Amino acid sequence: MNKPELIDFTKERIRVLHYTWIAFFITFYVWFNMAPMATTMLNSINWLTKEHIKVLAICNVALTIPARIIVGALIDRYGPRKVFSGLLIIISIPTYFFAFGNSFEQLLVSRLVLGTVGAGFVIGIKMVANWFPPNMVGRAEGFYAGWGNFGSAWAAMTLPWIAINFFEDFLNLGPDSWRYALAFNGLVSFVYGIMYFFLVRDNPEGKEVTMAKKTEPMTVTSYTDLVQYLVWSFPLVGAMGVLAWRLGNITYEGELLIPETYLKGIYIVLGLIYIAHAIKTLQINLPLLKKGYAEEDKYSWSNVAALNSTYFANFGAELAVVSMLPMFFQSTFSGLTNGAGGQVMTATFAGLIAASFAFVNLFARPLGGYISDKMKNRKRTMLIYMIGIAIGFYGMGIIGKYGPIIDGEQTLIPTFDGMWWLVVAVALTIACSIFVQGAEGATFAIIPMINKKMTGQIAGMSGAYGNVGAVIYLVLYSMVDAKMFFFITASGALVSFFYCLVFLKEPKGSFAEE
Repeated sequence: MNKPELIDFTKERIRVLHYTWIAFFITFYVWFNMAPMATTMLNSINWLTKEHIKVLAICNVALTIPARIIVGALIDRYGPRKVFSGLLIIISIPTYFFAFGNSFEQLLVSRLVLGTVGAGFVIGIKMVANWFPPNMVGRAEGFYAGWGNFGSAWAAMTLPWIAINFFEDFLNLGPDSWRYALAFNGLVSFVYGIMYFFLVRDNPEGKEVTMAKKTEPMTVTSYTDLVQYLVWSFPLVGAMGVLAWRLGNITYEGELLIPETYLKGIYIVLGLIYIAHAIKTLQINLPLLKKGYAEEDKYSWSNVAALNSTYFANFGAELAVVSMLPMFFQSTFSGLTNGAGGQVMTATFAGLIAASFAFVNLFARPLGGYISDKMKNRKRTMLIYMIGIAIGFYGMGIIGKYGPIIDGEQTLIPTFDGMWWLVVAVALTIACSIFVQGAEGATFAIIPMINKKMTGQIAGMSGAYGNVGAVIYLVLYSMVDAKMFFFITASGALVSFFYCLVFLKEPKGSFAEE
């Protein structure tokens, strides 16, 4: 009896897949190490406030956007093995600085640098694409991404336990035990970074993978695509501007975190960065376009744009929804009681419901890639998932209805009374999550098919658009109530659906066996 391919470790590509999802898992384990320790940090550091924690949470995603673009280019230049190993080793340094930081400035800078570890995702996309044939790449990418994403949930489940049970109770390190737990987090990253370098190769023996001669902007094969590339590059810089604006509205010790003069300077710098990128893009592409491309070398940049939109609408929404879901359930169902008169929706229960949204990643994202492989039509799979997200978020939008206005704030109450409606609400949340995560798997089942020479850059750009989506959705959430927020995320998925319907083209050779 043959082993299922996924556990057939006699095959090198299966070993590479497992080594690589573990590397991605560790990046998320490090990236989201602050959230489960935030309350402990507040209790341990007398000068730290909730406002500081909010600032650090924003900084945690700030540099992920440019990092994914830069890392995407580095992969195509140096290969995923060296880049992934280097990232895991280097990122352990700011992890230690954050763990033992004694001032807000230290925590702020180290958290900003730590946010770059979120770029690890795009490295594995390239590695998996190098090792798996087109007809299997969807399920392989989905498995890699789904199990790797679980690193954030693992951090939430284990880091507090390690801090309390091992460093505090067993080693008697006192109230600073959380620092050693975070340092352990960095040690794991450092050690596995060294291991990964020796455990994998960039590509199978006998398979040549063309490396870029130098890191530079993407090349396009038509003038129309060149315009698209320049237009779609702007939101990557614009999102950084939105983050700067948000940080500029936060006060620290009675003063603005970023003074208005500095904020204007940041806007100018970001504008100059975009202009420099546009000039470099034109310098690279115009001579090549004048020379012309052979028909077999052409690709449609509309596919890149379409997948940017899908990742904005699915992964961006996931990051934003996970950030607000516990509070939404706890506040909406606060009046629900059990037979003994006790409150049903405790903070712990609300947290478990929110965790289920991320836990679904373990099977939903690989399933999205698998279905994309099996349906023999990757565009149709993508469209089904995006319309499913729109319906799912609309369903979450009707979980609550508007209640009374209390202290000038609009409240939400359950649309229907009774425990049965809470069960329905949780079911709607999980169903929506299955579509969201499945769409992420379907997105990265297509990306390696667009242009194999630039898989790293394409994956980097689409991955960055996931963070752009998170930034925009979270900013919008700060302006509206939760009910309207779900309708906004549903609308985002619907816009992406229509964009893909018109512009997404079925990639050539996307079901080949070699």
